[in-house]
Amino acid sequence: MLTALLTACSANGTPAAATAATAATTATTAKPAPQAAARAAAQLSVRSSAKPVRVPAGVTAGYSMVDLATGRTVAQHLAHHRFRSASVVKILIATDYLERHRGAIPARDRALLTPMLRGSDDDAATALWRRGGQGEIVRRMARRIGLSETSPPPAAKPGFWGYTAISAADIALVYRYLLKRAEPRVRDFVLGNLRQAWRCASDGFDQYFGIPRAVPRPWAIKQGWSGYGSVPPVRCARAKAASYRIGPVTMGREPVDFGRPVLHTTGVISDRLIMVVLTLQPSGASFAKSAERVTKLARDLYLSVT
Repeated sequence: MLTALLTACSANGTPAAATAATAATTATTAKPAPQAAARAAAQLSVRSSAKPVRVPAGVTAGYSMVDLATGRTVAQHLAHHRFRSASVVKILIATDYLERHRGAIPARDRALLTPMLRGSDDDAATALWRRGGQGEIVRRMARRIGLSETSPPPAAKPGFWGYTAISAADIALVYRYLLKRAEPRVRDFVLGNLRQAWRCASDGFDQYFGIPRAVPRPWAIKQGWSGYGSVPPVRCARAKAASYRIGPVTMGREPVDFGRPVLHTTGVISDRLIMVVLTLQPSGASFAKSAERVTKLARDLYLSVT
């Protein structure tokens, strides 16, 4: 397996940067009207089955789309294939925290959770990952939600939360859990922040690829990327990111590819559709080209069912 360069969704550091990011950005982020998603959901027409969608050459893609009005999966491909999660696991980190901590969220924890969900902040994720018991977070969430293909990072890499194994089918279940089964305070906090996802992630990467560029608002998104170096091709903001070069890693059950770059787009569209697109990109692929491919795939998927 190829040597991996993990950045953006695998950084370690102190959570102080997360607090600064929150203060700098929250003031300029408008909160969408609460009725917008309900109106859009009522207006969106969804086909019972999707038209065929072409996956770009050289890309391994697993996707799943669920119509929340009927509960039916209306499109899927390699939905049970396991990918490394990159930052998509941050949904589980946040949900686990909220379900273990009752009452008001302390300001210091809100200063971690908010930029982690909106800006995919890695320092914040690392702080919460360590406090929650690392891989135990994933095990707890897998048991609670019923995730059969999600597992913690390899034993040799316990701190690498981005090495959590996931599948498109499992992440679709996570969104269904948040929308249908989670306590309202958990649902509202997690999805409320994902609805206000920042274009510029805390590490300087532009995370408006896939769903944000492919489908109309309203949406709530959690993106993931890994393997594109420590410096984004176009920096949205000044940020610091660490990179880690590692050798081949293996996990039990189906092998998970830790070598090729990954780019994932996941979320809820108009409170009517769940879309999860997980991809392994060609070795050496650029972030810009990968983002272009994922955006086209997301757009084609959306058009195939609406």
